[in-house]
Amino acid sequence: MATEAFEEIAETFDFLDDWEDRYRHVIELGKAMPPLEDSFKVPAYKVDGCASQVWLRPVIEGGRFDFQGDSDAMIVRGLIAVLHALYAGLPVAEVARVDAPAELARLGLNEHLSSQRSNGLRAMVDRIRATAAAA
Repeated sequence: MATEAFEEIAETFDFLDDWEDRYRHVIELGKAMPPLEDSFKVPAYKVDGCASQVWLRPVIEGGRFDFQGDSDAMIVRGLIAVLHALYAGLPVAEVARVDAPAELARLGLNEHLSSQRSNGLRAMVDRIRATAAAA
């Protein structure tokens, strides 16, 4: 049930054999994301459970889920971009139906992220799901 944007990332990952290249691609995805305005880097948008500073600001319009995000770590910023590709534009009710662990496993992230990064990624997914559920 992945979005077209996430499928493009998955296809690129299939094409890239080397994990160094995949990490570079994730970092490039993060660099391509618009930065979150400093005025939104507040405790209400901060994600607990991440080793890095992470902020996710939900943007729900017309029943569709979206968010803006940022981090002080380049790889985490890239992971935010991957999550954005996975969730952005979905109807709010469908956000909970996304099997994020399975979709992210398609990219092989489970085996290649440190336990701290994996915990942070889980915390971001939990925040996205909770935000959509409350909308």
